[in-house]
Amino acid sequence: MAKCKTDCIEKPISLIFEKFGRIVGNYPFVFFILPLLVAAALGAGFMFLDEREANDIEDQFTPVNGPAKQEREIVLKYFPQSEEFSQLRLSSEGTYASLIITGLAKTNIWTEAAFTDIIELDRQVKNITTGNTFENLCAKTKGKCVSNEILDIINYNPGEIISTTIRYPMNTGTFLGTSVGGVELKTGGSEISSAKAVRLFYFLKEENTTQNTLWLTGFLKFFSNYSELKTVRVSYFTSISRQNEFESNADSVIPLFSVTYFLAITISILSCLRLDCVRTKVWVAVAGVISAGLAVLASFGLLLYCGMPFAMTVASAPFLILGIGVDDMFIMISCWQKTKVKEEVEDRLAETYKEAAVSITITTLTDVMSFYIGLLTPFGSVQSFCMYTSTAILFCYIFNITFFGACLALNGRREKGNKHWLTCMNVPEVDSVDATGNVCCVGGAYDKNTGTDEAMPMDLFFKNHYSPFLTKTWVKISVCLFYSGYLAVSIYGCLQLQEGLDLKHLATDGSYVGSYYDDEDQFFSSYGPNVMLVITDENFQYWSSDARQNLDSCLEIFQNLSMASKDSEIVPISWLHAYMNFGESAGINLDIEKQFKQNLTRFLNGSGFSEDVNFTNNTILASRMFIQTVNIRTSVDEKNMLNAFRETAAKCGKLQTAVNVMVYHPAFIYYDQYAVIVSNTIQNIVVATCVMLVISLLLIPNPLCSVWVTFAIASVIVGVTGFMALWDVSLDSVSMINLVICIGFSVDFSAHISYAFVSSEEASVNEKAKDALYKLGYPIIQGAASTIAGVVVLAAAKSYIFRTFFKIMFLVILFGAVHGVVFIPVFLTFFGICDRMSRTKPDKNTQCEMQSENSNRNSQQVSTVKSNGQTNEGFTSPDCY
Repeated sequence: MAKCKTDCIEKPISLIFEKFGRIVGNYPFVFFILPLLVAAALGAGFMFLDEREANDIEDQFTPVNGPAKQEREIVLKYFPQSEEFSQLRLSSEGTYASLIITGLAKTNIWTEAAFTDIIELDRQVKNITTGNTFENLCAKTKGKCVSNEILDIINYNPGEIISTTIRYPMNTGTFLGTSVGGVELKTGGSEISSAKAVRLFYFLKEENTTQNTLWLTGFLKFFSNYSELKTVRVSYFTSISRQNEFESNADSVIPLFSVTYFLAITISILSCLRLDCVRTKVWVAVAGVISAGLAVLASFGLLLYCGMPFAMTVASAPFLILGIGVDDMFIMISCWQKTKVKEEVEDRLAETYKEAAVSITITTLTDVMSFYIGLLTPFGSVQSFCMYTSTAILFCYIFNITFFGACLALNGRREKGNKHWLTCMNVPEVDSVDATGNVCCVGGAYDKNTGTDEAMPMDLFFKNHYSPFLTKTWVKISVCLFYSGYLAVSIYGCLQLQEGLDLKHLATDGSYVGSYYDDEDQFFSSYGPNVMLVITDENFQYWSSDARQNLDSCLEIFQNLSMASKDSEIVPISWLHAYMNFGESAGINLDIEKQFKQNLTRFLNGSGFSEDVNFTNNTILASRMFIQTVNIRTSVDEKNMLNAFRETAAKCGKLQTAVNVMVYHPAFIYYDQYAVIVSNTIQNIVVATCVMLVISLLLIPNPLCSVWVTFAIASVIVGVTGFMALWDVSLDSVSMINLVICIGFSVDFSAHISYAFVSSEEASVNEKAKDALYKLGYPIIQGAASTIAGVVVLAAAKSYIFRTFFKIMFLVILFGAVHGVVFIPVFLTFFGICDRMSRTKPDKNTQCEMQSENSNRNSQQVSTVKSNGQTNEGFTSPDCY
C-alpha cells in the first residue's frame, strides 16, 4: 500500500530536532550555562512586581467593557455627585463603614437592652479618630452628617424601641428595608413586633480619599479587637474591606511554593529512580524541576519588564507550570532510555530529540494556544493569567530543549563512563543478573538484546499485567458501563451549574468579610438594589401627554416584573409625577412646553428632586426614576433581574413614542459577568477545540487521531464541568481559566495514546492497544502525578480562588489520565477503521534516506539487530509520545 503523505510537518520537525540535539550533545556546558544567565537577566524584571500588580477587583473580575461601566459613565456625566448626599442616588458603592448587629444567639434584638448596646456602638464608631474625626469626614445632608434612620426614629433613646410604633418596611416616609432585618410583624398590620438584625451605615465624603482610608482602616482595627457586648454580636465591613482581603490572598499561598517544589522533586526522583547506581536518573529529575523554575523566573520577569499587569490569579500559574515542565521531562527521559547505551552521547541525544520532538511540540502548542485563546475573554484576571502562563509554557519548552537537554547529555557522559550517580567515581560494570546484590558497588546494567536501558518496572506492569487485563472482553464491557455512568453523572452536574463569582469568595477563609456577607444574606436579602431608570433622550417631550402616557406604560412594565416591589408605599414617586401634581395644585398647565420649563427649576429646588433632572440651557438633558427590587437572594436571582431590566428597557424603546431608558445600579458592574460568562466560556472552548484539531492534524500523521482528540476533549470538558458543579464550584472568571486549561490537557493525554495506537505495527486491535499502553501508560501516569503534585498543596490554601484552581486542575488531570489509559484504549479496539496506519516498513533502502551523518550509525544498528536474531523488518525506532 502506498504511503499516505501526512507527515510533511512531523518529519521536518523531527529532523530539525535531531540536528539540534546533536549540537546540544556536543556542547552541553554552553547550553547549561547560557539558560542560567538568560533566566538571571530576565528574572531581574521581578523588581517591577509591585508596580505591575493589578488587584483591583472591579478591573480584574468584571467584564472589561461591561455595559454597566458604560452606563456608570453616562450617570456620572449627567448626574455628578452632589454636595447633598443621597445613598439612593450614588453612582458607585460609596465610601462607608457598616455594622450588622444581631443577638448573641441571633434571636430577637428588638429590646431596650439590645438597643442600649447598639447606641453605645454608634457612639464608639463616631469617636474613632485617626488624624481626623468622623464628624469632619462624614457625608452630609443639609449640613449634618447622614445618620441612621432607625436611631433617629427612637431619638437615640433605647426605651423608645418598645414604646414607639415603628412600621416596616416604610415608616412615615422612611424606608427601613435595608436597616432592619429578620422582621416579624404584629398580626394584621405592618408594625414591627420583633427583629433579628439592625444595620448601621457610616458614609464619608468622596473627596477626602487619603483621610477616608485612614479612618476606615482605624474602624477595621477597632472592631478586629472588639469584644462582644452583653446582648449583641457585631459583623463589620467597609468599602475598602473586599479589596484589602483580596490582596492578602497571595500571602496564603506563598508558603506553599516550597512545599510544591519539594513534592515535585520528590515525585520526579522516585519515578526516575533505579536500583542501578549508574543508570538511575536522580540528577536528571532534579534538573527537570529546576528547568521549570527557571522558565517561570525568565518568563514572568520578561512580562514584568514589558509592563504586563500581574493579577492575583497569576500566583497559581507557577504550580501549573511546574507540572507541565516535569511532564515534558518524563517524555524526554522515556525516549533517552530507548536509545542504545553504547552509542556516543551526542548520537543518543540526537535520537532522543528526534523521537520526543513531535510529542513535546504538540504538548507545548496545545497548552500555549489554549491559554492564548483565553486572551479573548473580557476579564482582566483571565487575560493576565493566560498571558503569563502561556509565555511560561513557551519558556518551559525552550529550557527543556536547552538546559534540561544539556543536563541529560552531562548525565549521559557520566553513564558512559560508568560512574556512580552521587560520587561520580568509576564503578565496575555488571550484568543485570548481578546488579541486585551490588547496588552501591557496581552498575551500568542494560538490556543486552535491545542495547537500551532496562525497562522500568511500571512499563513492564503495563505490558504484562494491565494491558492484557484491559483487553479482556468482560473488562471492556465493564469499562463501557463505567463510562456511561461517568457521562450520566457529568451531564447531571452540568445541569446544576451555577454562574457568577460570589464576592465574599474573594476574601480568605475566616475573614470578617465572610461573616458580614453571611449576615447580609440571611437578614437583608428581602430587598435588593434600588435600580435607576435613566432617560437620556434630549428630545423627549415631558410636557406632552402622549409622551408621558408612554413613559407611564414603560414604568408599568417595570413595575410588573416579578422582582419589582408592588408595595405602593415603597415605590419611589417619580419627579415627573410629583411635578404634574405640583402643577395641578398650583393651577399651572404643564402640558405647555413654555410653562413646563419655566416652573421646573422652582419645583426641583423645593421638592428634593433636584438631583434627578439635568435641566441645562432650558433643555432637559436627562432625568431618572427608581424601581425597588425584592427577593434578590442568589446569583440566579441577580442574573434574572439584570436580564429582565435590560430587556424591559429595550421594550420601552419600541413603544409608539419611544422611551429610551437605561437601567443602572452600582451592583450591575458585578452582575455583568452573568451576561458574558457562559457565552465566552463556550466561545473559548469551541475556538480552542478547533485550534487543537488543526494542530493535531498538522503534527500527527494520521487524520483518524483527530476524531479521538475531539471525542476526548468533549468528554473531559463535560466531565470536569459536571463534577465541578457537584464539588461546589460555580462558573466564573476563575473556573473559566481552568476550563480553557482543560482543553490543552485533554489533548496531551488523548492525542498521544491515539497516535500510538494507529501507528503500532501490531496485527490486531487488542495488540495495538497493549503496545500503546506499554509505550505510554507509565509516562501518562508520571505526567498526571507530577501535575497534580504541582497543584495539590493549593487544596490547603485559605482562598477560594486557589482552592478552585486545585479542584478543577485535579478533575482535569484525573479525567484526562483515565481517558488516556482506560477509555480511549478500549474504545479504539471497537473500530476497524483504526486497524492499521498506512506506512512502509523500513528496509535497507528506506534507512538510507537518513542523513549521511547518521548512515554509519544506522548500519551498526541494523547489524546489531540482525546479530540478535531479529529481522530487519522488525526494527523500528520507538514511538515516544
